[in-house]
Amino acid sequence: MSMPFYVSPEQIMKDKADYARKGIARGRSAVVLQYDGGILFVADNMSRTLHKISELYDRVAFAAVGRYNEFENLRLAGVRYADSHGYTYDRSDVTGQMLANAYAQTLGSIFTESNKPWEVEIVVGEVGETADSDQIYRITFDGSVVDERDFLAMGGSAEHVTTVLRERYVKDASLAAALSAAVHALAHENGEQRELEATSLEVAVLERARPHRKFRRVQGDRLTALLAQGHAADTKDTDTDSDT
Repeated sequence: MSMPFYVSPEQIMKDKADYARKGIARGRSAVVLQYDGGILFVADNMSRTLHKISELYDRVAFAAVGRYNEFENLRLAGVRYADSHGYTYDRSDVTGQMLANAYAQTLGSIFTESNKPWEVEIVVGEVGETADSDQIYRITFDGSVVDERDFLAMGGSAEHVTTVLRERYVKDASLAAALSAAVHALAHENGEQRELEATSLEVAVLERARPHRKFRRVQGDRLTALLAQGHAADTKDTDTDSDT
């Protein structure tokens, strides 16, 4: 008689975590960072229709990396949850923390109870009246929640992107400067520099000064102009450093 096959719970959880991390790392990175006017979301994304960045509610936005069908289900669930909560109570009662907690419970349950974990990592950002009241929550595949400040990178080679972004990030930078730092970091995702054009970027902001709905996509001529402005500033700084 053969002995029953036994795998410890610790090993099962480790295998699930390794599986999810590998799946997430196969995609391209995304970056979220604060700037002087709110919160900036930048993703390396060639698709014009399959978005990694979306609006959830008036002041709240969503960014994700990993398997599109899985994080799209999460996005839709978040929109429905926010709409129903805002309708039942008040629009101001819908917060980034509330949605982050809901996502954490969902992903935590899937990770614990399902044979296959979801290969996703998401960020929920809420812009406040001031920079100090901005909220950025990272939710990982196992339901863990981290309250982030200033900036973060996720997906792909996130460690490389974070290292480069840490060197370039300036608190309270303009939108053009913040976008330049984000694109520079994404361009060094695999430790090697590559060119990122406007057509390969998905960019959006939660704009503090914008009335009512704060979410706005940055694309087309506006995106091209911001990239050119950031590049010009970088070139000027490089020339200044060379003169000194």
